[in-house]
Amino acid sequence: MSRIAVGGFLHETNSFVSPPTGFAPFEQATEKPRMGRDAEFLQRLAGTTFGIAGFLDTMARRHELVPLVWASATAGGTVTREAFERIAGELLGALSRVLPVDAVFLDLHGAMVSEDFDDGEGELLRRVRAAVGPDVPVVIDLDYHANVSDRMVAMCDGIAAFETYPHVDRAQTGARAAAILEQVLARGRPTARAHRKAQFLIPLNGQCTLIEPSRGIVACAREQQRSDVVSAAYLAGFPPSDTFACGPSVAVHGYQQQAVDAAADAVAVLIARHEGDFLQPMLPPAEAVARAMRIAARASRPVILADTQDNPGAGGTADTTGLIFALLEAKVADAVIGVMWDPQVAAQAAAAGEGAIIGASLGGKSGPPGVQALEGEFAVLRVADGRFRTTGPSVGGRDIDIGPMALLRIDGVRIVVSARRMQAFDQSVFRHVGVEPARERILCLKSTVHFLADFGPLAEEVQVVLAPGGHVVDTTTYPYRNLRAGVRLHPHGPAFAGA
Repeated sequence: MSRIAVGGFLHETNSFVSPPTGFAPFEQATEKPRMGRDAEFLQRLAGTTFGIAGFLDTMARRHELVPLVWASATAGGTVTREAFERIAGELLGALSRVLPVDAVFLDLHGAMVSEDFDDGEGELLRRVRAAVGPDVPVVIDLDYHANVSDRMVAMCDGIAAFETYPHVDRAQTGARAAAILEQVLARGRPTARAHRKAQFLIPLNGQCTLIEPSRGIVACAREQQRSDVVSAAYLAGFPPSDTFACGPSVAVHGYQQQAVDAAADAVAVLIARHEGDFLQPMLPPAEAVARAMRIAARASRPVILADTQDNPGAGGTADTTGLIFALLEAKVADAVIGVMWDPQVAAQAAAAGEGAIIGASLGGKSGPPGVQALEGEFAVLRVADGRFRTTGPSVGGRDIDIGPMALLRIDGVRIVVSARRMQAFDQSVFRHVGVEPARERILCLKSTVHFLADFGPLAEEVQVVLAPGGHVVDTTTYPYRNLRAGVRLHPHGPAFAGA
C-alpha cells in the first residue's frame, strides 16, 4: 500500500472574454461542485462523474489517499492572480504538511490561463515537483481540450486524457490515471517522454469524437499504450486560450525513448494527414431558423439549433440574443431556447410569479459588442429554484444549483432563464421548468458539442448556428499575444505571425 496525495485545480480559460474568473466561482456550487478541502471532498466527489471520482473509486481500497484541495469553476475569463495564488497556495500548503508521500495524483483541466501564467497547469506542476522532489511520481488526468505544454509533460510521469467529446468518460479517465500510477509505482518514474504539437488549431466543433477524424485519432493514441509506453494521450486543445502551447498535442510517457517517440509520431502523423477534415458546416441565424422551420413542419422529432458561440462551457456569456431575434423575426410559432443567463430577469420573474406578465430587458448585458438586449413583455410560464440533479450520459448524477430560474414566453418563443450560467448539456435543466425536450419542434441550445450526448438521440436534425457570442468559432479573429508564431489559426488557414 502506498501513500498518495490527491488534489485538483480545474479551469478552462477563454482569454478573450470578460469578466475574469476570481476566487468566488471556485467556492460556489453551481454546475460545478464547491471547492473542497481535506477528507470532505474525497467523500463528496466519490461516485460522481468527475475524473477524480474514477481515481478515488479505483484506488481507495488499495492505497492510503491523502486529500489536499480540489477546486473547479465554470469556463470563463482569465483566472485572477488572487484566485490562482490562493488555490495553488492552499494545495501546496496542504501537500507540504502531509509529506512524505509515495506519489501525487492531480485532477487538472489543461487549459488554465491566469493573469501571471499562460500555462497555469505547468506552473502548478512545477511547484508540486519542487515540493516533492525528483523521485516521487506525479500522475495527472486532463480534459480533452487541454493545451499541453513541454513543462507539463516534463513535470509529470503519466497523463490520462478524456477520450470523448461530448465528455462521457470523465470517471473512466480517472480510473485510467489510477492504472498509470499503479504501473509507475511498480516500475519507477518513466525515463522517456515525447511531446508533439500540431501546427494548426482545431475549432471546438471539429473536435467531436462521435465522428471522424477525431474518433480515429483517439483510437490510434489508445493503441500506442502498451509495453514500454505507460501513457499516450491525444489532446485536441482549446483555441480561446491565449497560450504558447495552444493547440492539439500528443503526450507520451514510457521507459524506452524509441518506443515513446514512435508512439507520439504515429498519432501526430495521423493528425496532420486529416487537417482539412476537422472543418464543420455552420449556418447564420436567419438561414438556420428558416431551415429548421421547413424541417420541423414535416418532422416528428425536434430540430436542434446549437448556439455554439454563446456556449458558457467555452467561456461564452450565455446571455446573447442573436438567435432569439432570428426566431422572433421569422415568426416561429413554437420554439424553446436555453439556458439564458440573466440574474436580474430570473429574480424579477420569481418575484412576479407564474402567470404574471413582466416588462423586462433580457440578455445583452455582458457583450460582445453589438449584442442587444431583448426588450419586451414576457409571460412567466414557470418559476423554479434551480436545484436539480442531472440525468444524461455526459454529466449525469450531478447536483446542480444555478439559482432562481424561469420559463418565459414572448410571441412564439419560450426562453429558459437562470441566475447562474449553465451549458445546455443535459435535459434535466429544461424539465426543471416544465419543458420536455423530446416533444419540442425547434430546440435551441447554448452549447457546442456536449449537448449531443443527451439531446442528439432526440433530434431530427442538428444545425450549428453562428449567432454572436464570446466563444468565437473563427479563431483568425482572436487577438493572440502568446501563441507561438507559425501556427495556422484554423485547418489550412493563415499562420499566426506573432504578436
